[in-house]
Amino acid sequence: MIDMIEKEDPVISEEEAAQYDRQIRLWGLDAQKRLRGSRVLLAGLGGLGAEVAKNLILAGVKGLTLLDHELVSEESCRAQFLVPVTAQGQNRAQASLERGQNLNPMVKVHADPGRIEDKPDDFFLQFDAVCLTGCSRDLMVRVDQLCSQHNIKVFCGDIYGYYGYMFCNLGREHNYVEEKPKIVKPTGNLTEDGPETKKAKVDPNETTMVKKTASFCTLKEALEVDWTTEKAKAGMKRTPVDYFMLHVLLKFRTDKGRDPEPESFAEDSQLLRQIRDDVLEALAVSSDLLNDDFISYCFSEMSPVCAVVGGVLGQEVVKALSQRDAPHRNFFFFDGRKGSGMVDFFGPN
Repeated sequence: MIDMIEKEDPVISEEEAAQYDRQIRLWGLDAQKRLRGSRVLLAGLGGLGAEVAKNLILAGVKGLTLLDHELVSEESCRAQFLVPVTAQGQNRAQASLERGQNLNPMVKVHADPGRIEDKPDDFFLQFDAVCLTGCSRDLMVRVDQLCSQHNIKVFCGDIYGYYGYMFCNLGREHNYVEEKPKIVKPTGNLTEDGPETKKAKVDPNETTMVKKTASFCTLKEALEVDWTTEKAKAGMKRTPVDYFMLHVLLKFRTDKGRDPEPESFAEDSQLLRQIRDDVLEALAVSSDLLNDDFISYCFSEMSPVCAVVGGVLGQEVVKALSQRDAPHRNFFFFDGRKGSGMVDFFGPN
């Protein structure tokens, strides 16, 4: 039996059935019911947060809490489509509420202007999934460890210029179902020489639901890989350089309390080089692993990159809550210069 995540058995009304008709046809009524019974916390209403909020509201979760203490700036208006241009100086979560709610009146959207750093542990326990954007490494690790202990799904993501990433931790045992083509067993026909044997065939017109389980590691485990071990060295070739660049950018955010800014390009570029050298040395990996090219492309949030990564991140939250289809394990990286995404796996096994 699959252990369903909802705390109640939500009823889909006729109005909701009409609203979500396409989705119900795509992933089934049971999956939509599980979505309808889920509450999600989204921290950070920048460009990426807006994309994720849109996708979750349209998918039809029960409730979405928008948490952000930052104020709307001119840059926010360029990358974030939920805030009006006239909202500069207002709280980002509250300024995003009206347009977010209008996307789907059936979802309860709530704005919280508080600081996530000030939230007690109990605050996070009211949600089925927590999505963190624009947060420090220490905060993400803290929330991820807390939620892991209470079977709450955790997602992290950020956009740095042309680059973006997503991380998810769905727990040590995440159950889901996957639709597979039905295999038709062979039927033996009697002949003069005895029974005729036939091979099993795949029937493209019929499918069956297969129950599966996936195991995830914590963010702390994913970021604290010991690259001096033989197992880690063997996996180095399939580890995208974006993974190490993420270490650099998170360290920059920790040291400066912000991300690289175009207004201080020269100063931030120099600091990024220094942090890059320090991080690669601390990780005991080659200093040639990450060249200077990345520095020119990691400033500001770019709307097209937000759309791609936000689409993937939103889809992964929907898949996890609906327990439908195989999830990413655990990282997704995107490089807008190449126009392609990359997935890397770090797990307990």
